[in-house]
Amino acid sequence: MKIVRVDTEVDDITYGGVEPEGIRLYRGSPFVAWEPTETVVAWEQARLLSPVIPTKVVGVGKNYADHAAELVSEVPTTPIIFLKPPTTVVGPLQPVRYPEDSNEVHHEAELAVVIGKVTKDIAPDAVDGHILGYTAANDVTARDLQRADGQWTRAKGFDTFCPLGPAIDTEVDPGEGLSIVARVNGEVRQSGSTGDMVFGVGELVSFISRVMTLLPGDVILTGTPAGVGPVRPGDRMEVEIEGLGVLVNPVVGR
Repeated sequence: MKIVRVDTEVDDITYGGVEPEGIRLYRGSPFVAWEPTETVVAWEQARLLSPVIPTKVVGVGKNYADHAAELVSEVPTTPIIFLKPPTTVVGPLQPVRYPEDSNEVHHEAELAVVIGKVTKDIAPDAVDGHILGYTAANDVTARDLQRADGQWTRAKGFDTFCPLGPAIDTEVDPGEGLSIVARVNGEVRQSGSTGDMVFGVGELVSFISRVMTLLPGDVILTGTPAGVGPVRPGDRMEVEIEGLGVLVNPVVGR
């Protein structure tokens, strides 16, 4: 199913399931216990929010060989991980704010893994049972600050620098090679496939779970293919992943 988190005219912020007639509202959370209500709201009655608010977002660097090459960097032999704070997360159509400290902000289209249960020291072949589903992400990065700092926390940690959405899909299989496309103002900037990841989802979740406990709702960004590039205030960014829909976010001024 496709799971959304919405603010509606008929209820407070809640989770819902996408149905042909609209969005069926649920009581509770897909991470603990939830049940469907009888209420189905039309799309025009609902405002999509980020499908999850994680305790942490774990990013993976240089997980596509072509992206490592465009950064003039070697492909890593083990996953390179970093953290983005929960305050980076925004939902569909919410603005990404261009920070005053940067003059070179880049888009990065990525597949995001949404963890479904407490995960620690999990084996790669047992990972599937710990994943709720997948969504699209944009790992927005201040590239000039990344170069200047020599590490990635500030460059990737600004508020609004992690759009997620529009929904969590519980059925899609990234091992089948899902297409990933990024557009800026309608122009294709990135075009890749999840089949080209250096480390697959099972390897990544297992590796990260040996470092830190992953909690329900936590998000793992699995890396970006080649083609990252600058955006400016007034631009419209799109991340489209096969089967997951299109994540759209405008860039606004400082």
